[in-house]
Amino acid sequence: MKVNTDADKQQKSTDARARRLANLKPFKPGQSGNPAGRPKALTLSEAYRRELAKIDETDPQKRTFAEVLAEQMIVKAKTGDVAALKEVADRVEGKAKQTITLSTDRREQVERALDRMIERAASDGHILTREDATAALAAYVPEVSQLLH
Repeated sequence: MKVNTDADKQQKSTDARARRLANLKPFKPGQSGNPAGRPKALTLSEAYRRELAKIDETDPQKRTFAEVLAEQMIVKAKTGDVAALKEVADRVEGKAKQTITLSTDRREQVERALDRMIERAASDGHILTREDATAALAAYVPEVSQLLH
């Protein structure tokens, strides 16, 4: 009769663990276990595009919802609906550029801001040209480039 000792139990436990671990395939360094990442949430725009691309089964010509809606908007614009006409024009031609009227006060504010940027750079031991300062400011306030030219 064989008696199980603590050493025998420990060996069996170690062997069982080794068998379990043999089936595991660890990831290589720098390799992700989920390369595609978390699935992206569907945005409202994507959902609209998906629905607009579907065929309208109630349409005798079996057009997409987008085609049916476009025709309806054109018909409204043709009847004199200014909002529909504007929507069609904006979609086809792009929105018209808006003119910006800026006061001399605004221009003076921008001039002072540029001077301060140049002075601050100089005090830090850097050279900042007016063009570079204007470009940096225009990145945050786009109308700056129109105002100064």
